[in-house]
Formats: sequence, structure tokens, C-alpha cells
Amino acid sequence: MNKFKISLLMMSLILISFLSYAEPPKEALTLQDAFVKVSKDIGQAVVSISTEHTERYQTRYYPFAQFEDQFFNDFFNDFFVEGPQREFKKMGLGSGFIIDKEGYIITNEHVIHGADKITATLPDGREFEARLTGSDVYSDLAVIKIEPKGELPFAKLGDSDGLQIGHWAIAIGNPFAFAVKNPEPTVTVGVISALHRSLPRTDKRSREYSDLIQTDAAINPGNSGGPLVNIYGEVIGINVAIFTLSGGSEGIGFAIPINAAKKIINDLIQGKKVLYGWLGVIIQDMDANLASYFGLEDKSGVLVSRIVEASPAEKAGLKPGDVIISLGDEKIKNTESLLRELLKKNIGEKVSLGVVRNLKLYSAVVEIAERPEDKTVSVEQKKPEPQVSQKIVKSWRGIEVSDITPEIAHRFKIAVESGVIILSVEPQSPAEQSGLRPGDVIYEINRAPIKNMRDYSAMAGKASGDALIGTYRGYVVIKEK
Repeated sequence: MNKFKISLLMMSLILISFLSYAEPPKEALTLQDAFVKVSKDIGQAVVSISTEHTERYQTRYYPFAQFEDQFFNDFFNDFFVEGPQREFKKMGLGSGFIIDKEGYIITNEHVIHGADKITATLPDGREFEARLTGSDVYSDLAVIKIEPKGELPFAKLGDSDGLQIGHWAIAIGNPFAFAVKNPEPTVTVGVISALHRSLPRTDKRSREYSDLIQTDAAINPGNSGGPLVNIYGEVIGINVAIFTLSGGSEGIGFAIPINAAKKIINDLIQGKKVLYGWLGVIIQDMDANLASYFGLEDKSGVLVSRIVEASPAEKAGLKPGDVIISLGDEKIKNTESLLRELLKKNIGEKVSLGVVRNLKLYSAVVEIAERPEDKTVSVEQKKPEPQVSQKIVKSWRGIEVSDITPEIAHRFKIAVESGVIILSVEPQSPAEQSGLRPGDVIYEINRAPIKNMRDYSAMAGKASGDALIGTYRGYVVIKEK
């Protein structure tokens, strides 16, 4: 009898377990239905974008054999014969999404960059030749236009300012469309992993990004320009990049907030140049060592490392070493917050900056200017003057430096007017711990200018305690041993 009761109990538990798996909770079904609805509603407005760019090159015929000695190669190659000019077509792929019934489509600038021909393919298979109405390299956004024949589905733009880490995120696009040969978009689901992320320039990426949305929704090559959508079917971002070691998705994708795009969409539709405010300062985030050196309570604010000549910042009296802690009524925590606030301002508008200098707070009124295209990232630098002799000083806090000779400038691929260059950094030294590395050019020690080895030797010889080092990558603090 006891065995029978035990068997009956076991069968009951198995039945309950089976029923629980057979009938998911209503919450799960509701969430699943939401994903399905978003996929249908937004997916039909997502297009696959293919581009074509013709590149031409000059062929050359070398009548002489090639030699192992490069001198002979260089000599005989002067007698090459030019052949016919050839051309080849370079193809590109990406995604985009329709934003209105008129046929305007948002995508990334890098998706259509340099394209001679742009084709947009809708999920229903319709193909349209698209024309570029406007693009902006700095924001990496572009708008293309198709001429619809009949009704067009379009996506609803949401509000990215209210995003929180943990919100659902749905990425839609056409990754590897050339392989699957299907115009229907791919849908991946994740969450908002982080906000206000930045991506610096790299050898493989020629532009830098700021204030990005980070998500773990899978983004792959071909997803660029597609929408990142919330659970309500509203576009909250534009997929732009991934961080990857393998070349595929590793759960770290990035999107441009849709509110940032909204500010310039009309300008791009009308073919206008997008204007950005500019102060003319090269800035960096504070760290604990810098905050301690400048006598600040915390790491809030941004440090001005350089001032562009004849810029609004120079006219307002700002100097290298100033710490900007506010813009108007808004506190500045880091470089990202300063850039966000600056983007809200109009060209010609005057703003008040809260600046800390020598432990004193003062206000500087700066008139916002248009960002010059050739000074968006760095200061223009002159070629080095030839040096009569090369001087080297070894081992001051772990660095070996030298005057900048033409040979050294060529070796490190630099073009600067003055300063001394770091040739080597001793492992585990205070210099290495500060972040200095070979190739850095020192132009300042403890706020004193360094033009050559004479200046460097004098300042290094009398420096005591923590030393503030100005380099073209920014300020660092070298601790005393």
C-alpha cells in the first residue's frame, strides 16, 4: 500500500511538471507576443542597402626583371611603361529603415560613403534605386530617398532619453544578406547593457563615437544602419558598431541614440551641412592622480590639456591646466557630459563655463563657434626643425628622452614644433605606471614649457614630489619614487 501511494505521488509530480512546461506563464506568453508584434511592425520598414563604388587605378608594365637589391629596382623602375587604366567595382552592404511614407530612409554614413549607386531592397522584395539627400561624417548618419510605388511601411521613432540599463532592446537588420539571399531582416533580442559609451579611433576605425547605447542584442556585419527598438516597437537607436575580437558578435554592440539623430534628420533631408558647436579645447577626463595634483575633492570635471590658437576658448582666456566643471547651469562630470551639453547649444550662442584654476573658481564666457573640419580632434602641428645634435638624458623617473631630430620624427611618425620625445620607458617605473609610452612628446613639466633638452634637463633636475607632465595625448602625473 505504501509503495502504491509513493508511485501515485511520483506520477502526480511528473504530471504537474509536464503541465507546467506545457503551459508557460501568461507573462512569458505576453512577452513573446510583444517580440512577435515588434518584429512584424518594424521589420517591414527595415531595408537592405547595397552600394556600388567604382575605383580606377593605373596599370604599369615593367620591362626589366625585379632584383633583390632595392637600389636596382628603384633605378630600373624609373623606366616603367604605363599600361591601360583599369577599374573595378567595390560593393558594400548595410541596413536602414524607412521613417515616413515619402520614402526617406535613415542609415549610417559609413554604409553609403563614396557610393556611386545605392539600392534599397524592402522585405517584400521590392527594389529601389536610392539617392543620397544628406550625410554627416561626424555623427555617422545619412538619409537616402526612394520613390515609392504604392504604400510604404515606416518605423515610429521613440525617445532615447528615458532609456535605462536593463530595458529590453531588439536589433533588426540584414546581417550577411549576401549569403542568405533573403531581403527579410533578422531580429535579435537583448537588453540595454550600458549608456553613454564611447569608442575611440583605431587602426581599423577611422572615426570616433561618443554617447552610444551599448546592448547585448547580437549585431553583426550588415546590421549597421538598422534600428534598435524597444519593447513597444519604437526606434530608440541606430546600430553602428560592435566590439569584437573574432569579427562577429560577442554581445557588445553599440547604437546611436535616436534623439541625437532627430536633431539633424531635417538638415540631412534638406541636404544642409550639419553644424556643431566648438570651443577649441583639447580635453581629457580626470583621474585620481590628476584630481589630487590639482587639489580637487573628486574626479568630476574635464581637464583642458591644450588650446587651439585663435579659438573661442583662447579668446575667453582659458589656459591648459584649467578644469571645466560646469557649462551654463549643468555640471560637467566628464568629457562625455561636456560634449552632450555643447551639442545642445547653437552656433554664436554665448555660454558661461565654470572653471577651476589654481584652486580658485571663476567664470569664463565663451561664444560657441562652428567646428572646423580640420580641427575636430587634434591641433595642427608644424614639422620639426632640424636639430644640430641629438641629446639624450636617461632615467628620470624611468624615461629616456631625446631632442626631436628628423630621423626620430620619421621613426615615430610625428610632426611637432618643439618638445622632447620619449625613446623608452623602464618597466615598473613611475613613468610606466603613469601611462607614458615611447613616442610621447613632452611639451610641459609642472606647467613650465619644454621646447628642447635644455628646458627638460632644467625642469627635471628641480622637480620634486608628484610631477605634472604635458604630452600631446594629454596630462599625466608621474609619482616620485
